[in-house]
Amino acid sequence: MTITEQDQHQQMSLVKEKAAAAPAVIDRMKEHGHEQILFCNDAETGLRAIIAVHDTTLGPALGGTRMWPYHNEAEALEDVLRLSRGMTYKSALAGLDLGGGKAVIIGDARKDKTEAMFRRFGRFVESLNGRYITAEDVGMSTTEMVNIRKETGYVVGLPESMGGSGDPSPVTAYGVYCGMKAAAKTAYGSDDLNKKKVSIQGAGNVGHHLVDLLRKEGASVFLTDIHDDKLAAIKAEHPDVNIVRPDEVIGLDVDIYSPCALGATVNDETIPKLKCSIIAGSANNQLGDEDRHGRMLMEKGILYAPDYLINAGGIINCAWERRGYNRQAALSQTGDIYRTALEIFKRSSEEGIPTFLAANQAAERRIRSIRGAGLSF
Repeated sequence: MTITEQDQHQQMSLVKEKAAAAPAVIDRMKEHGHEQILFCNDAETGLRAIIAVHDTTLGPALGGTRMWPYHNEAEALEDVLRLSRGMTYKSALAGLDLGGGKAVIIGDARKDKTEAMFRRFGRFVESLNGRYITAEDVGMSTTEMVNIRKETGYVVGLPESMGGSGDPSPVTAYGVYCGMKAAAKTAYGSDDLNKKKVSIQGAGNVGHHLVDLLRKEGASVFLTDIHDDKLAAIKAEHPDVNIVRPDEVIGLDVDIYSPCALGATVNDETIPKLKCSIIAGSANNQLGDEDRHGRMLMEKGILYAPDYLINAGGIINCAWERRGYNRQAALSQTGDIYRTALEIFKRSSEEGIPTFLAANQAAERRIRSIRGAGLSF
């Protein structure tokens, strides 16, 4: 073997070792039917992002961009795959002509944002030629949407001054509130939340608006967040809100637990600690393992309102922006979450299946009917 051949052999061995250690991305895509993943990198702006298009049967994939300091790229990939699949089901259950997609940017939203970064990200979105439409999510705001809009038209959640729908969080919160009331109707026989004890994990925009709605109805609210400034802002408006530590919120003796931060807070470790009757929140992918944890909740007698069912207000709001924004129409359509949730809970009870499975099946039936008719996007 010559020196050149030896070097080549060593290089190929190294490639094989790295390939064996790397996640099987296409296999992961096949697992839940993802259509496309775009990895985005730009050294000059520091952009590291992943865009995932899950299913475009019903229409172009619409889903927000999340900015979060993921520990590594594998963690970011896992998140974007789960989130994009959830968006497909969310749009299907809401009756929208949209598919499911999502994007994640690896970075600290409190210190890493620049105009250049988001304009560069906008060019990556533009390269998908409308298969993916972005919007805001955790760590993002209308400011970033404006910068993305400078490079692509495939963005919603723009300020009202630009003809957009503005911050979608009030509508998202209203949908969660409607879903929470439907869960209360199912669990208690009445959707009245007056004097019900609700613990909210996450004091971001959606959590803030949800507190407003719950306090207006007379519910007792227990609130936690990792950012003290967000808690202080809500406490200033609602002095009666009970502030608790992040490690306390799971084990509180409450009627309703509302995860409104990041996902996977319902897992092997937390389920034994739960003392609630209902889980209903805005966070995406609340179940650490959808099947196992969904069944554990049913066995424990806890009614789980699937997150992608009740947090659809945001995407409904964005969908109305695309057709000509009408806030009242968006709120009215979001109010239908109450009826849909009651139907899902009823099917779950009648068929003896977890609520997540009843919701999944309803979404999949709609997607199959459109695909079977040859009407896909």
